Amino acid sequence: MEVRILETAEKELEKIANPLNMQFGKHIEKLASKETNRHLKHGLPYFTENVTRQARIVYHIEKEIVYVLHCFPTHKEYERWYKQYF
Repeated sequence: MEVRILETAEKELEKIANPLNMQFGKHIEKLASKETNRHLKHGLPYFTENVTRQARIVYHIEKEIVYVLHCFPTHKEYERWYKQYF
């Protein structure tokens, strides 16, 4: 699968400190070969990948292309984004 990082995710990655940014990079590479994906709850069309205990990547898969939508360094930021749908 091909992985594309959207502009919003690129801007979020630029703000993240270097050691954590490297971990995000490794997980983004891993998304291309990943066979099982964890869906967000309540029928949202997105998937999530845990980078650390708190950091998350939110992505969407469409026709063999993985679109990285957001990269959240803390669970608090992820939760703020997630709650906008409810």
